[in-house]
Amino acid sequence: MRQHLRRTLLRVVGALLRFVAPHASAPPRRVLIIKPDHLGDVLLLTPALRLLRETWPHVHVTLLIGPWSTPTVAHNPDIDTVLTCPFPGFTRATKPGVFQPYMVLLKLALLLRAGRYDAAVIARDDHWWGALAAALAGIPERLGFAVPETAPFLTRALPHSFATHVAAQSLALVQALTGQAPPQRVAMRAPISAADQVWAKAWLQHGGVAPQPPLVALHPGAGGPAKLWLPERWIEVGTALQQRGFQLVLTGGPQEGTLVERIAQGLPQRPLVMVGEATIGQLAALYSRCVLVLGVDSGPLHLAAAAGVTTLALFGPGDHRRFGPWGAPDRHVVLRSGLWCSPCGVLEACPRGTAPSECMTLLTPAQLLAAVDQLLPAAS
Repeated sequence: MRQHLRRTLLRVVGALLRFVAPHASAPPRRVLIIKPDHLGDVLLLTPALRLLRETWPHVHVTLLIGPWSTPTVAHNPDIDTVLTCPFPGFTRATKPGVFQPYMVLLKLALLLRAGRYDAAVIARDDHWWGALAAALAGIPERLGFAVPETAPFLTRALPHSFATHVAAQSLALVQALTGQAPPQRVAMRAPISAADQVWAKAWLQHGGVAPQPPLVALHPGAGGPAKLWLPERWIEVGTALQQRGFQLVLTGGPQEGTLVERIAQGLPQRPLVMVGEATIGQLAALYSRCVLVLGVDSGPLHLAAAAGVTTLALFGPGDHRRFGPWGAPDRHVVLRSGLWCSPCGVLEACPRGTAPSECMTLLTPAQLLAAVDQLLPAAS
């Protein structure tokens, strides 16, 4: 009932706003892209940004993101201006008061109105809040997907499917805006600067890493606990990789130190460990020096793919069709257990009460190592 009432209210507001909508200019001169998400999803937007720049090189492109995502698009030549907004529901902070999200919405709409944008692209399919902000800002052309909550505020709503990869969705929006189809699979952009590459080289040299044998990175952490694999299985995989002659580096965010250290202490040889000490660009530069990055469904795995590195990801509750790695399938492999309830999309805890999640525990080290052999036959 609550969802029905909200959808009805949003349709009423959308209908009222259509009466005061200005006319769009063609082609647009100023385009706004709205993307409230975090690391992985913002990286998956970069192919669409690249396509927009290549198709309309003279259009001014503004990207509206959360402040947490600004490092993800650093040095990106496809963006002219970056605006930030603490999007309600995405801040990972204490839940605000009932009216605070709407105060933020009105303030943002006034800011966007001053930008005089000709078109807005709502690059998250269900982000009705961003679509409403663009409508209140008077942006004449607003593209997104025909999700019930979002559609009332769009001037063009594309057909929507939850089976479509989010990178392909963003590319479809840009294609609809420009009328130009991408010539081939458009690659992501990693936020790596020359200084980041210098830092990564120095960090590895300080750790005593020689150019050979090849370097493999393990990133065992993820934002949702239900996506994690068992530490003892990472130890088994890491041990096998060391026995095959690979050098290992374990990476993790500031909150993942305990997990990473547990794995590091269980290995026969102490690996390099990087936990919370690198920027996004520095981490991408480190990954670019690896032959393979292993991990679960997480933003850093997308960062590795954007850096041009072969990846192997374990997926359980997350939907690999929408959020899997973006790139050539022979270089970016997803392993799944195929459990009947997976993917469920619930990332904090298994809805069936299994802990760790059964869809993750059914994946074995033997499966992972067999996939490594196929990806890196010459080095294994």
